[in-house]
Amino acid sequence: MAAPRKYPDELRERAIRLALDLVEGPEKLSVNAACKRVGEQLAIVPDSLRNWVQQARIDAGSAPGLTTDERARLVELERENRELRRANAILKSASAFFAAELDRPSQADRLHRPASSGVRSRADLPRAH
Repeated sequence: MAAPRKYPDELRERAIRLALDLVEGPEKLSVNAACKRVGEQLAIVPDSLRNWVQQARIDAGSAPGLTTDERARLVELERENRELRRANAILKSASAFFAAELDRPSQADRLHRPASSGVRSRADLPRAH
């Protein structure tokens, strides 16, 4: 479960837009300097703003990396993969358990098994003289 957001979406979008304007505008500030300036103006931690700006640049295609949609899909696939691995482990354990049960002689088998006296038919019985 994700942590609650400290900053409203509108503030995030405005801060990103202001920082990108400083980076790409006539001032040509670095991302760090732009995030520091905008962060001070809007009372946002510069490191948070820097992460938002970086993700916005990735989403826009101007920086390499996973887009927000790709990252969400990756998280979903990793979660599904964990669930499937867990289910596989459970099925393997159950399979081993039931295979051991099949190999173990049951009480019904012991009750209906012929005596092990070596007598299989009348021919095996001792002859009376």
